[in-house]
Amino acid sequence: MKIQIWSDYVCPFCLLAKGPIQEAVAGRDVEIEWMPFELRPEPVPTLEPEGDYLQNIWKQTIYPMAERMGVGIHLPDVSPQPYTRLAFEGYQYAREHGDAEAYNDRLLRAFFEDGLDIGDLDVLADLAAGLGLDAAEFRAALLDGRYGEAHRAALQQAQDLQIRSVPTIIVDGTYRIEGVPRPDALRELLDRLEAIKAVEAPGKTCCGVEGC
Repeated sequence: MKIQIWSDYVCPFCLLAKGPIQEAVAGRDVEIEWMPFELRPEPVPTLEPEGDYLQNIWKQTIYPMAERMGVGIHLPDVSPQPYTRLAFEGYQYAREHGDAEAYNDRLLRAFFEDGLDIGDLDVLADLAAGLGLDAAEFRAALLDGRYGEAHRAALQQAQDLQIRSVPTIIVDGTYRIEGVPRPDALRELLDRLEAIKAVEAPGKTCCGVEGC
């Protein structure tokens, strides 16, 4: 079974969604794939942390949710917030080198826990090096746009699926969840899908009794 999660590195709800998803899939044979989505692609202006919108949503929604979940995050003071195209091209590099999940997790935490400017190439190269990736090769790949086409293809897939907000979670290619999921609701969905697959699998019967 496959779970795809569309996210952006400047969306705190994407970081908050990681815990419930990991809790729901624990002990299951599930492939998780994080997918790129730019909330504000260039040249759309990005948000300023000192502005009313971010101040209000963090105070009213994000901080209370993070406290309930035991996640220590804060509103980064990088102003304006960074564009994430370059970071996502770095994700494509990490993905090709088998470190997609670690890179994705590190970028979210770098922004919301460490307050780093993840739109800066030097910062991205340092983060890649911290994951054991070749920083010089990583930097060169981003400078020459080597992964630009792969990123654009990922964005086109999001558009084809009418992804409008993040996180958006698609389970088994069909079932869509928007926003931070409840672990119990996601577990229930996975239980139902596993039961269906068990019945539909070749040579299987609905209850394990031959001839049923």
